[in-house]
Amino acid sequence: MATAFATPSTVIGLGGSSVSRINTKAFSSSFLKPTLRAKNPLRVAGASGGRFTCFERNWLRRDLNVVGFGLIGWLAPSSIPAINGKSLTGLFFESIGTELAHFPAPPALTSQFWLWLVTWHLGLFICLTFGQIGFKGRTEDYFER
Repeated sequence: MATAFATPSTVIGLGGSSVSRINTKAFSSSFLKPTLRAKNPLRVAGASGGRFTCFERNWLRRDLNVVGFGLIGWLAPSSIPAINGKSLTGLFFESIGTELAHFPAPPALTSQFWLWLVTWHLGLFICLTFGQIGFKGRTEDYFER
């Protein structure tokens, strides 16, 4: 199939003239520098086996200690009864139970569930992020420099 496209063919409607490959020659002039093929500056020989990578292969450096301590580190302060004698975790879990009471119907947009959901998870993710920075920074002696 590929050879059919590479050979000259007759184009219908041009009176039987054949279309052949155009011989391309590099344009040269005494005013222009010789043409060079542009090299990709991102391809550095020897780096990552000839491939360019922005990050290390194990950029996340996942550690379950961070997840465990981060979860405990968020559950402890979010369980302090600071909102009208109730904790953020208690309010969040209570709103889950309230919404599950009418399960097939989704929570209303005005439900307190959304406020507790976003607040609780935002705090958790911030705690996990700082935990990852602190734990990995300490194990890799980042703060000693």
